[in-house]
Amino acid sequence: MTTSTRGAARVPAVLVLEDGRIFRGRAYGAVGETFGEAVFSTGMTGYQETLTDPSYDRQIVVATAPQIGNTGWNDEDDESSRIWVSGYVVRDPARVPSNWRAKRSLDDELERQGVVGISGIDTRALTRHLRERGSMRAGVFSGEAIAPESELLARVQAQPHMKGASLYEEVATKEAYVVPAIGEKKFTVAAIDLGIKGMTPHRMAERGIEVHVLPATATADEVYAVNPDGVFFSNGPGDPATADGPVALMTAVLERRTPLFGICFGNQILGRALGFGTYKLKYGHRGINQPVQDRTTGKVEVTAHNHGFAVDAPLDQVSETKFGRAEVSHVCLNDNVVEGLQLLDQPAFSVQYHPEAAAGPHDAAYLFDRFVSLMEGQRA
Repeated sequence: MTTSTRGAARVPAVLVLEDGRIFRGRAYGAVGETFGEAVFSTGMTGYQETLTDPSYDRQIVVATAPQIGNTGWNDEDDESSRIWVSGYVVRDPARVPSNWRAKRSLDDELERQGVVGISGIDTRALTRHLRERGSMRAGVFSGEAIAPESELLARVQAQPHMKGASLYEEVATKEAYVVPAIGEKKFTVAAIDLGIKGMTPHRMAERGIEVHVLPATATADEVYAVNPDGVFFSNGPGDPATADGPVALMTAVLERRTPLFGICFGNQILGRALGFGTYKLKYGHRGINQPVQDRTTGKVEVTAHNHGFAVDAPLDQVSETKFGRAEVSHVCLNDNVVEGLQLLDQPAFSVQYHPEAAAGPHDAAYLFDRFVSLMEGQRA
């Protein structure tokens, strides 16, 4: 429930965590109440891309950078048609945005879209709490939504957990659409939308790929009706253990040995299709400064992440799967979490992070070229 109220910065607000920790501040954006999983994002820039990333569905995002909103809100950098975060937590919101592309302020856009936020709290203390205790259910309440603490805590604790949540169909397109190749068309790719970001098909289009974006519920017949040279599985929200439909579709693609590329949720889907398990991380990886090593080259990349689940695959050996040999191709240098998989006997690979990275960094953009190489090799 939200209500739009001018002068929200003067309205009291409270953030309630499921373990009983409470932070008090001021309303930011819309006034009302919201619930979600409290997570933190370490990016110092790119808040607009973060807020419009469908992978953040049903999450209350805490910005670790202390000053947010300096560049306002423009009409070019959205990664989807709307803001997907369920709530936003900042320490020091900009009083006046300053950027030549800005059309309005961040708090005005949050208010316009009914996103309840809170400002003026110690986000460093909150981030440390989430690192120590793990991501958890939370609620933001402001204005007339504020009630006795015991009542607010009970309402937070009544919310569903992220583990076991099936969200990808909520955020995916309902109708197929086409992103044309930029310049000469070289390939056709069927992209399965599990929460795709707008920059992803654009990165492929830049490489001469015509991208057919299909709903999350697409069947193998619908995928191959576009006569694809390759198939792509996108990022998306929720628990990959619930995604039996996408796993079955990826299995069908692997059986036909079509070049395949997956990112984020798509990496987890590939892991499941290969017979590996998935699990929930304590607090996940979110932000644009995560170090990952590409084991195939030895190169260390600074990468953009947004995931709370990971693939449980062995780091120190090649695994035998029903589709041939598979290995972990990328690993996070902070905690050794699996950040990529590749098959050695057919053209398929995936990464857990975001190589499209509209807000930067662009270290991993080469992965789209790797996908092109797989399609070129298959055609040859």
